[in-house]
Amino acid sequence: MNNTNNTLKKIALDGWNTQITRANKLIDGLTDEQLLHEVAPSRNSGLYLLGHLTAVHDAMLPLMDLCEKLHPEMEEVFIKNPDKSSLQKPSAKQVRENWHQVNTHLTQKMEALSGEQLLDKHNSVSAEDFEKEPHRNKLNIIIGRTGHLAYHLGQMAFLKK
Repeated sequence: MNNTNNTLKKIALDGWNTQITRANKLIDGLTDEQLLHEVAPSRNSGLYLLGHLTAVHDAMLPLMDLCEKLHPEMEEVFIKNPDKSSLQKPSAKQVRENWHQVNTHLTQKMEALSGEQLLDKHNSVSAEDFEKEPHRNKLNIIIGRTGHLAYHLGQMAFLKK
């Protein structure tokens, strides 16, 4: 294996694991009632953000060609529609369980990839486009989603009182 590719993998997964650990600490420390509050006036609730992050991470599985989504039903509620939609949301308990299940599974799958495999194209880019833009790879997905997670964790921190 290429040493540089393994180093890139380690850097990306260390960042991912750091943010997942921070997220778990925050999420596990919030009550269900706290999760139901908006992170700021007229903004998303903590439950919505947790569901959104879970659905986005679940979508990484097929995007990175690791397996099918574990909870495809979450996409409609937490990605395709806003928090204030009239759609029924799962309970805080169910969203928490899905969060932990998705991230445990996703992290295991990502860690099993080689450094070279992380530089392979993801499933939202054609072979032709990937040839022109080789940065559109699985590693880039991990880096981007790690930043996305950190952003929403910053919002959810306001739920802690």
